[in-house]
Amino acid sequence: MSLLPLAERLRPKTLDEYIGQKHLVGANAVLRRAIESGYIPSIILWGPPGVGKTTLAQIISHKLDRPFFTLSAVNSGVKDVREVIEKAQKLRFFDTPNPILFIDEIHRFSKSQQDSLLGAVEQGIITLIGATTENPSFEVISPLLSRCQVYILKSLEKEDLLLLIESALKNDSELAKQQVEIQEYDALLRFSGGDARKLLNVLEIVLNSIPYADIKIINNQIVKDSLQNNIATYDKDGELHYDTISAFIKSIRGSDPNAAVYYLARMLEGGEDIKFIARRLIISAAEDIGLANPNALLIANNCFQSISIIGMPEARIILSEATIYLAASPKSNSAYMAINSALDHIAKSGEEPIPLHLRNAPTKLMKQLNYGKDYLYSHSGANNFQYQEFLPKEITGTEFWHPGKNAKETEIANYLKKLWGNKYTFE
Repeated sequence: MSLLPLAERLRPKTLDEYIGQKHLVGANAVLRRAIESGYIPSIILWGPPGVGKTTLAQIISHKLDRPFFTLSAVNSGVKDVREVIEKAQKLRFFDTPNPILFIDEIHRFSKSQQDSLLGAVEQGIITLIGATTENPSFEVISPLLSRCQVYILKSLEKEDLLLLIESALKNDSELAKQQVEIQEYDALLRFSGGDARKLLNVLEIVLNSIPYADIKIINNQIVKDSLQNNIATYDKDGELHYDTISAFIKSIRGSDPNAAVYYLARMLEGGEDIKFIARRLIISAAEDIGLANPNALLIANNCFQSISIIGMPEARIILSEATIYLAASPKSNSAYMAINSALDHIAKSGEEPIPLHLRNAPTKLMKQLNYGKDYLYSHSGANNFQYQEFLPKEITGTEFWHPGKNAKETEIANYLKKLWGNKYTFE
């Protein structure tokens, strides 16, 4: 019996065995073409856990027959990076292809650690493949990011996950010895959350929990019963992850600071990424509080900046303060509804011509075409306002924003009514 986990036993060795990400490695896809050409630039693989980032890096190295170094940002420092670069330099001979350095969770590298990679990437000493679950625009320094091609990996589709289960039962040396009948797939897929590694782990746990029988039957209830005692109470990548963050945001939206702090505590206790929580606070401040209390967005943004500097355990206090402030704030989704209304209008009706007097006129020809003509500079008028049309004439008078029923937006609406008279109702 193999001691390796099922996910490791089934790790693909070639692109043809690789499941999912057809937009990148399917027939004639962009990354597949690059790999098969024998040349790839430094790249960042961005996507959720368990979608094949590490596996893809290993396949690339094997396909290109290059030396392969790997570092984890969790336990590697600048010294480790420099040691790998020195080893890579010693392997370079004339036209020898660059060794590949794979860095898992590159978003966890500090600025100094990322800076230490720059020279080696620029000089072609290494080809960097970084894997990240976070938006590299925020987490990877600009000089390094500009030297890498970013590829986005998606959560696996249902068809991919079903194919993975089929492959496991058919091709794994251990599972192939067993007769397995899967009557229902919903629970297996739901607990996987689109994560291939988690799906295989769940499948293995369930099969190991079923007593010996000629045929092992799997259905939704058996999966739930098997996992009850085998999976941690809080699974930060699975179904409970999404349920908890949903309850957290809905508690803030519902103005219940006690419930919001409770769900915050559950996430922190479960090891949730504090930046993920802080980002959701920023979204909530704009979507659910908005103009009813514009300071909420400032608080949420400052919370994100602060916890990024401080880290745990003290970050819990900052998150708690921001959570309570947002939950206790008056609520309005008027900004959220306004942009959705405007986008919906454009999707259905297209884009009307921008009025000539609002257009930019940097050239003589544009001025001859009346670009910018008759525009009234607002600050030249009383109260820094001049009555003129800003919407395309086809939709003049259209209201996308409707103020919420709260003191702040009532004040804003009354101010705008004084300026615009009967043009807009602001109701």
